[in-house]
Amino acid sequence: MSGRQRVDAAAAFLLHVHPFSESSLILDVFSRSHGRLALLARGARRPRSALRGVLIGFQPLELGWFGNGEVKTLAKAEWTGGLPLLAGRCLLFGYYLNELLMKLLPREDAHPALFDAYGQTLAVLAREGADTGVLRQFEQTLLRELGYGLQLDRAADSGQPVRADRWYRYEIERGPVEVAERFDGDGALSGATLLALAGGDYTDERTAVESKLLMRQLMNHYLGGQALQSRRIFVELLEL
Repeated sequence: MSGRQRVDAAAAFLLHVHPFSESSLILDVFSRSHGRLALLARGARRPRSALRGVLIGFQPLELGWFGNGEVKTLAKAEWTGGLPLLAGRCLLFGYYLNELLMKLLPREDAHPALFDAYGQTLAVLAREGADTGVLRQFEQTLLRELGYGLQLDRAADSGQPVRADRWYRYEIERGPVEVAERFDGDGALSGATLLALAGGDYTDERTAVESKLLMRQLMNHYLGGQALQSRRIFVELLEL
């Protein structure tokens, strides 16, 4: 926090909450100007605490805190409103976004563009429903902000532009490499899908399927074996 002891009126979202002592909570929050950080909310578990109706996930908040340690102390919290509550599949998608941020984003590393993308993604999920294309856009933004931006429109091996009528294998931290043909289960992507991803177009059904497989491969790599509970729950619900 560059030596600052107190922060006021910081735009933030609540990512996760867990109990601390009989009356308090530890909050994992994502703020626009200070990145992801932990805050101690003293007395937040008490029945009459003013914080009980404010600390809501997937809602824009304005927070104030103080302290120089790893865990700061929450001084103020206000709900700034403007977003409908997530429900159904969209709620699970929201938990998925939060898990990615908590597992991949370093503490106290500000990413204003990622913060804005997160808020925009929540707005789409809340108002327009469970469109997986918006998840792919957020995943791409997250990787780019972390320094893992994707090479999508040019082949890594030849340097030639990707062609829509060709097949490619995506090599992590390198890019697409052209393959002679596609075999079931080999993870090859159509050039059309790569170009659609580069342009942010997820309307084609094949693009939706192949982009999901690609982003899962990439996320699993950067998560380093960390399991996502939101993904497990979603699979279990589909099985039911």
